[in-house]
Amino acid sequence: MNVTKIVKRLGKAGIKFTSGLNESEITEAESLYNIKFPPDLKSFLMYALPVSEGFVNWRDISEKNVKSINDRINWPLKGIIFDIEHNHFWIKEWGNIPDSLQDAIKIATLHYHKAPKLIPVYSHRYISSEPIENGNPIMSVYQTDIIYYGENLSSYLQKEFILKKPKDLDFNNIKPIRFWSNIIDNWDEEL
Repeated sequence: MNVTKIVKRLGKAGIKFTSGLNESEITEAESLYNIKFPPDLKSFLMYALPVSEGFVNWRDISEKNVKSINDRINWPLKGIIFDIEHNHFWIKEWGNIPDSLQDAIKIATLHYHKAPKLIPVYSHRYISSEPIENGNPIMSVYQTDIIYYGENLSSYLQKEFILKKPKDLDFNNIKPIRFWSNIIDNWDEEL
């Protein structure tokens, strides 16, 4: 990913930036939110920090912003619970769906907490914290309506902000992500 070129194009597209995070700010954010930035996201955030609406301001550690970021990090779990309660969502790998809604929520929550954390990038677009390597896909997450939105951070940013003519995703090039890819596949099987 050519971070310099992407930030320059994003700036021309109207995205506002401030100076990138330094190593201690990265470490503080990872500790504060119990996450680990994959290397490509870390490089992007260290080069320049996007501060336009919809992006996460990882530098702002005010109580209000920390709560907002934690809410965004926990939002996928809330969506899973909502769909279990209202849309009969269940993944067969979790076993038989319990008769009790509370038991179903406990099982789903247990599996969620074992899954790689999703890190908000922009709006309801997330990148997986694992594996800790370049090239994790970007997912659009709205409850369990989760789809791949970019093969990686670079392709996502170019697609979302129309930095170049969008192309269809090459699903053969999308790295499967433990737990999250199963949710995507679960809905695909039902169609």
